[in-house]
Amino acid sequence: MKIKSNIYKFFRIIRNITVGVAVFVLLFAVVVFVTVEQWASKEEGKLPVKTAVILHAVNENLVPLDLEIPNFVRGSTGRSTMVRETVEIPVRDGSEITGKVYRPNGEGPYPIIMYYHGGAFLEGYGSIETHENIVRALAGRTQSIVVAVGYRVAPKYVFPTAIEDGYDALLWAYDMAEAWNGDVSKIAVAGDSAGGNIATVVAMMSRDEGGPELTAQVLYYPLTTFQDVALPSRNVYDSGYYLLSRSVMYLARDKYTPEPDMWSNPYTSPLEAKDLTGLPPTLIITAEFDPLRDEGEAYGKRLSDFGVPVETIRYKGVMHGFISFYEVMYRGNHGLQKSVHYLRTAFHDEILYEPYTVKVVNIEDGKETLRDQLEAYAMACFLIGKQAFTMLPTQYTLIK
Repeated sequence: MKIKSNIYKFFRIIRNITVGVAVFVLLFAVVVFVTVEQWASKEEGKLPVKTAVILHAVNENLVPLDLEIPNFVRGSTGRSTMVRETVEIPVRDGSEITGKVYRPNGEGPYPIIMYYHGGAFLEGYGSIETHENIVRALAGRTQSIVVAVGYRVAPKYVFPTAIEDGYDALLWAYDMAEAWNGDVSKIAVAGDSAGGNIATVVAMMSRDEGGPELTAQVLYYPLTTFQDVALPSRNVYDSGYYLLSRSVMYLARDKYTPEPDMWSNPYTSPLEAKDLTGLPPTLIITAEFDPLRDEGEAYGKRLSDFGVPVETIRYKGVMHGFISFYEVMYRGNHGLQKSVHYLRTAFHDEILYEPYTVKVVNIEDGKETLRDQLEAYAMACFLIGKQAFTMLPTQYTLIK
């Protein structure tokens, strides 16, 4: 009887533990779901759960922005087939700027892409290091030589240093093409945010100064005017929660273009340029929750008005800089792959002019969206658990 009693007690303890664990897991799941719903519900609109979780993590400094993504998460980016080298690029004032070159390990000839990183034209906001994942992916997926240009930034270097560095780097890459097995008849410029501004300005400079003829330009959520233009997206999404604030935009203008007469220069504000003819076929990608959304799309319209073939795509449910999160964000990877397809088409075929429209991409529910949601809730579990754990020592000290 005693043995039966002990067995009964043992199984009762196991049952109680199991029930307790199940109740805890259920309660924690409810907490996670409610918390994520709060993160996703904003005055500006309802965010997809992955966007909401990433924005919360970044804004609360819960994960480092330079976190290395594991290979099984990011998938193949072409790293193993690429030769990477750090280079010093001579510029017109006799100085040198640092760049990185990714190039296929083969005979070629390969197309060349000049990439200009974002970062508000300011020191400490972006570099060739912070945008290396995009450069690496573009090189691997397009099988092109990609040159990441470490142009000089404010406040030490004001306009026009950044664009002159960018253009000088283009000329240098043109001269280096043979040594890299590059094809000078297939050169494109690309960039994000401030780098999108520099990329299209470099294209204008190449047109104006008789430089290399460019095959295409890819602009991710570009800044296109320093003027105080009434644009709804600048007002609605200016808080900084969506990774770009009005205060940073004004700081960039004050430091990079300290003289007001610089703001209307076509080489700082291409949206205000009087002549946009002769620029290469253009892909512009914008984000729904981004203060730069409207000016990027307005620039596409002006390019089209001057006869430039333009494709403009707005991604719903994402924030400024979302392409940089392509390794963990389906919409980011979708946008990156769209630009890869565009560049491949430009390098190997002709891009024809079509009437201007803004194509809106809204990722519908499906396999990839479900995967994003499951990953988002898993990330939220980690973040909530991390926040709770970091609070424990403080609470314990107070109790003690």
